Amino acid sequence: MGRDIREQVTRYLADAHSIEEQSLQQMRSAPDIAGEPELERAFVEHLAETERHESRILTLLEERGASPSRSKDVVMRAGGAAFMLWGRIQPDTPGKLAAHALSYEALEWAAYDLLARTADRAGEGAVADAARDLRDEERVMMDRIERLFDRTVDASLRAQDTDDLEDLLRTYLADAHAIEAQSIQLLESGKEMVADYPTLARLFEEHLSESRAQQQLLEERLEALGGSWSLIKDAAMRIGALEWGTFFFGHPDTPGKLAAFAYAFEHLEIGGYEQLRRVAFRVGDVGTVQAAERLIKEERRTADKLADAFDEAVTAALTEAGVA
Repeated sequence: MGRDIREQVTRYLADAHSIEEQSLQQMRSAPDIAGEPELERAFVEHLAETERHESRILTLLEERGASPSRSKDVVMRAGGAAFMLWGRIQPDTPGKLAAHALSYEALEWAAYDLLARTADRAGEGAVADAARDLRDEERVMMDRIERLFDRTVDASLRAQDTDDLEDLLRTYLADAHAIEAQSIQLLESGKEMVADYPTLARLFEEHLSESRAQQQLLEERLEALGGSWSLIKDAAMRIGALEWGTFFFGHPDTPGKLAAFAYAFEHLEIGGYEQLRRVAFRVGDVGTVQAAERLIKEERRTADKLADAFDEAVTAALTEAGVA
């Protein structure tokens, strides 16, 4: 088992390198489209930090006679470039960029936490210590982004070509509804992938019921404002979720990757609801403010539960990979 689990650590290091490659691609472009000075400064500073992260992971790989996965790195860099192109065409770039950056930092946090736990089991203290160092730096960036939400929402509202804030609020609610559609699709697929692991299976089942209730709440707020959700956006997000489901089925360590992605997705929702709450406050829509506050609490609680289940996720991933 010792040799096999060491090989799994090597694969996780290569995965981490690919994630950092995508982060570098994003951080190099993000300052130019941030649209808010403090967010721009955060991205500039995190670029230097990300360069150090990539270098440290590369060193760890080289020390064990391994190298990054060129194919994964290319795919991840392409994904980073595509995301930045998407960010440039959004009418509220600062807000959406902040929400997605929070989610990506959460993905990195989760990946490093899972790497550290796996390295611990392999008896590789140096890798575990490095992973925890990098994980903690990703958490600092997550906290920094969250402190900028007031600024990014203000910048997003200034960038909108309209004086009708209530109409914008309806758009934010429709966007949130579409994200919940993707969450439901992911959870429906994900619960089947972790059916053999009690804690993860229960978490996915519980949050699936919660997500359906959350979507219903968003529909009620939209109807109260005379709006409706977008069937096109919902369908597009569900298709995206199906594509992610196919991706996870193609990996031998599905439970670990799925847990990390679910943790990141919760933070995408947190970022979206933090913005929704602030826009609703500016409109004076108390009902939507209260709804957003409830949803933020629920998503944060689920994210914490997922993080608490990472030990089981590591066990499940190693089992699926034939290591344990």
